[in-house]
Amino acid sequence: MSELEDRFRQAYRACTTFPLGHAPESPVASLRRLAAAADQLGFDDEVDSYGERGPVERLEREVAQLLGKPDAVLFVSGVMAQQAALRAWCDRTGSRRVALPDLSHLLVHEEDGPRRVHGFEMELLTVGREVPTASHLDRIPGRLGAVLVELPLRDAGCLLPTWEELVALSDAARRRGVPLHVDGARLWESQPFYDRPLPEIAGLVDSIYVSLYKGLAAPSGALVAGPEDLTAELRVWRRRLGGTLYRMTTQAVGGLVGLRDALPLMGEYVASARRLAGALEARGLRCTPSPPHTNTFLVHVEGDAETLTARLVDRMQEDRVSASWPWRPADVPGWAVTEVAVAAAVS
Repeated sequence: MSELEDRFRQAYRACTTFPLGHAPESPVASLRRLAAAADQLGFDDEVDSYGERGPVERLEREVAQLLGKPDAVLFVSGVMAQQAALRAWCDRTGSRRVALPDLSHLLVHEEDGPRRVHGFEMELLTVGREVPTASHLDRIPGRLGAVLVELPLRDAGCLLPTWEELVALSDAARRRGVPLHVDGARLWESQPFYDRPLPEIAGLVDSIYVSLYKGLAAPSGALVAGPEDLTAELRVWRRRLGGTLYRMTTQAVGGLVGLRDALPLMGEYVASARRLAGALEARGLRCTPSPPHTNTFLVHVEGDAETLTARLVDRMQEDRVSASWPWRPADVPGWAVTEVAVAAAVS
């Protein structure tokens, strides 16, 4: 961590106002809140054990019902969840070739794990800030083990395909007989864009991963939902990868609280993000996408990233009002970019 990044972190933690809804929470406060929630949810003596029973069972059931899938499996991380899902599909199809965007989390943030651990051969559906469509899939010849689409494509500014594009991609995958898996780390935040029920969205794909700690603000955790024969395999892979912990109570209770308290607010968060982006653009900044598709978007400004971040730190220290992230160099020389994620009502 650079000195400037450390200054930003310290300034952020010293803030007293968090207009975007990202107030830090101490470990003691977090555990107390979860303990109170466990009591409210009726888990005073009902425990989970190695991924079964108690709050884990209830969370898996609720997520499966929300997404209209037969079953769901809790994982300790999205990285493990998605690699397990793709491995199960590839073992079935007899091909380790996985088609996905080059900005996918699996290629950008997982230290080459999918290839090193599972031997996946990655075929690029798209390059850069472009969402996958049926035409992209049609351009990849040969047998594929699975297709992955990230909803939204986070590193492109949380960019989503249109509903028609998503339907066409689903149809193309099914005609080809290849499983379609969704990286839905921010699926909850994407639903307002489509304005369709979650089961209708999830019904276009064979399996779907959702996160508990992003929009739902749980301490950690993820689930994969899909058919029961797939989830049975995923439970085996979870154990093989060391993810079947003796207790998974924290993830499960945190997820149930998020479904209860945060999920109903996603539409409000997205609307707030669009209002904020409009206000920033009125002041000469550029937002991507415009308007935002979810509650998260990128802001671009002409200038040096370190200079802008230093000014931002000074302002945070003076006003005690937080910002999302430091500025970083943009793809265009002489420009800087930052990500803004809204998890509160912004007028």
